[in-house]
Parts: sequence; C-alpha cells; structure tokens
Amino acid sequence: MTAYVIVELEVVDAALFEEYRTKVPATIAAYGGKYIVRGGKTEVVEGDWQPKRIVVLEFPNVDKAKAWHGSKDYAPLLALRQRAARTNALIVEGV
Repeated sequence: MTAYVIVELEVVDAALFEEYRTKVPATIAAYGGKYIVRGGKTEVVEGDWQPKRIVVLEFPNVDKAKAWHGSKDYAPLLALRQRAARTNALIVEGV
C-alpha cells in the first residue's frame, strides 16, 4: 500500500535549508520515493491551521518510507533540516 510522508515546516535558517533542499531528493529517490507537494501555495479552507510550508512525499509502502527516514544516507540531512526548520512530520498509509 502506498505511503505518504507529510511534513509541515517553518524555515528558520534559509541558507541551511537550501543546502538540505538540494541534497535530499537523491535520498528520497533511492528508496522509491517522489515529491507530490514541495512547498506550493496553501489556502486554508477550514480551521485555523496556518502552515508555512508543506511537503508531501510518496513511497511505495510504509516500510520504504520508514527505511528512508531512518537511513544512514538521510541521517545527516535530517540533522541539517532540524537545525534549519521547525518541523512536524508523519507517515500515513494511502488507500
């Protein structure tokens, strides 16, 4: 079953985040993932959620998504992103 990584983030260090942004796609692709949403314009239609930036990744399944997130290839980039942005993230199964 397809899985999605959904990330809400607020960039606090643009230079560090740009380094992350340029390096992370190769790690995603290595686990069969791809971008579905990458920081496009948002419009709240219900509630009071005001996200700064949304990213949605699609992976073949939850195991691949978890393997990517926990991989040694992604680990240094994860640390970089955590310094560059405030983040909420989750993995959700598709239908």
